[in-house]
Order: sequence, then structure tokens, then C-alpha cells
Amino acid sequence: MRRGVRFAVDVGKARIGVARSDPDGLLAVPVETVKRDLEGDTHIRRLAELVDEYSVMEVIVGHPLNLRGESTPSTEDAIGVAGELAAAISAPVRLLDERLTTVSAAKQFRASGKQASRSRDQIDQAAAVVLLQDALDRERSSGMPPGAALD
Repeated sequence: MRRGVRFAVDVGKARIGVARSDPDGLLAVPVETVKRDLEGDTHIRRLAELVDEYSVMEVIVGHPLNLRGESTPSTEDAIGVAGELAAAISAPVRLLDERLTTVSAAKQFRASGKQASRSRDQIDQAAAVVLLQDALDRERSSGMPPGAALD
């Protein structure tokens, strides 16, 4: 397992959930929810600040394919954000299939008695945690970086 802090980014139309790992890559924890700026790049600048603040060695961006593994408008949106982020930071950016991460996070909230509709920021962070923990577990079991490097 490579050593270093990793980030996961769960891209949404209104918000972007962010999670980070510990330096040993054992555990993913929430960081914050970044408000999406659809007319500018405020969200990219904030993500770049966080990458610098935490000395991140790699960023995993959720790659939202549909259940058949096909691209959707959300897929193209996430790839666009990943590309913008890759241009703004020095750490590598990877795409990882994120099917059902937000659904899984919302189910966890409901199971704990919280209302998902009132916890959107926390759900976005939780989705990033689910994505990152999946990436960490994949790397630990395979010995290879998870997902696909952004071209």
C-alpha cells in the first residue's frame, strides 16, 4: 500500500463532497462539502486549497456510470470537474466507478434515524467517504492504484 493522504471527490450539480484518508490509507473520513459554482471555478479553487492544505498525494473522483456501466450527463460532468482539478493541482487524479455511493450514504443516514433531505451536505461527504474507502480497500487487496488515471 502506497503511503500518503488521498482525497475522494463526489461531484454533484449543487455540491461536491470531499473525504480524505489517513497517511497509511486505512480509514476514510469526511472533510467538507464544497458548494458547486456552475458559472465559475470557485469550487475548483477550494478543492485545490484543500489538496494543498492536506498535502494530498492522489485524488479519486467518482465516475458515475449508470447501472449498465454506460456514460450519462453526470459522467461527463464528473470527468469535466476531474479535468479542471487535474489542471489546478500537482497530485494525480484518478476516476473510480462510484455507482450507488450516494444511495449507500443516504441509506446509512436513514438507518441511523436522520432525515436524508435535511442532511444533504453530510450525505455528500459520506458518499465521498464510501468512494474513498472502496478505493483504499481495492488498493490494499490488489496492490495497484484503484480506478483509471485521468488522461
